[in-house]
Amino acid sequence: MGRNEMTLTFSARSENEAFARITVASFVSQLDPTLEELNDLKTAVSEAVTNAIIHGYDSDPAGKVIIEASIDGDVVSISISDNGRGIEDLDLARQPLYTSKPELERSGMGFTIMENFMDRFEVTSALGQGTRVAMLKRIESKKALYN
Repeated sequence: MGRNEMTLTFSARSENEAFARITVASFVSQLDPTLEELNDLKTAVSEAVTNAIIHGYDSDPAGKVIIEASIDGDVVSISISDNGRGIEDLDLARQPLYTSKPELERSGMGFTIMENFMDRFEVTSALGQGTRVAMLKRIESKKALYN
């Protein structure tokens, strides 16, 4: 199977988070992932999309969230980006339990969760220009387990 790609752009509205998660899960399902792999991917996508909406755009629905996903062999690459406010201190933002929105009862574990659930995780950001989260996960197909 060759490379397969998809791009999804949607309004920065919290109700679109489930749509994004389900769309990526449907795209990845062609690799026949285990339930655990699928849940890991869905959780990581949810965290990244929620961060873009809440932190990148301050919940302004005029903003756009962009998901680009590709499958190359058994590797899924996902990038989630926004053109929002950007992250002032990336090292601080990546610290477990740090949140810039404590009034929203955010756990501050988003980046930690993404990092733990994916094989590779990278975040880049520029103030006033936005943030991009790039993640990679190898799918150990269930088909391989039964052969």
